[in-house]
Amino acid sequence: MVSTCTTISSPIGSLHLSSNGDALTELTIVGSVSPLSPHECSPKADRVLKAATLQLSEYFAGRRTTFDLPVAVTGTAFQQSIWQQLRTIPFGSTRGYGELGAAVGKPTASRAVGGCVGANPIAIIIPCHRVLASDRRITGFSGGDGITTKQWLLNHEKIAFRH
Repeated sequence: MVSTCTTISSPIGSLHLSSNGDALTELTIVGSVSPLSPHECSPKADRVLKAATLQLSEYFAGRRTTFDLPVAVTGTAFQQSIWQQLRTIPFGSTRGYGELGAAVGKPTASRAVGGCVGANPIAIIIPCHRVLASDRRITGFSGGDGITTKQWLLNHEKIAFRH
């Protein structure tokens, strides 16, 4: 099945969104770290993409702190468990890699958790930007322009972090 897609502008650059018609399947922050990779999709906005565009606009305008969108992500059972944990991190809050690992029964899997966080297919909606090292440092970010993009998102949510 060919997905539908759209690209929208945001304060952190272009956001590329894809949908299967029932759920959001991808949100890529396009930039130097994550350039848009070509894939087949029909460039027309369905109801899911229209709802995502509206909710993201509200988020960037400071009027939305939670997202109410259906998502469909494909990954291993471990990735799925970590991505589900990411969805429980409230706006303005953070978790550490070790905390996420402990929450899924793998307290010593911080490195593997980091790999899952970095492979998150739906940035912002599944808030991987809210994960920091245990000392509140930013250890990396695989979207947009990398750490600069993550810093913008953390500042937007008034989350304190270390450089």
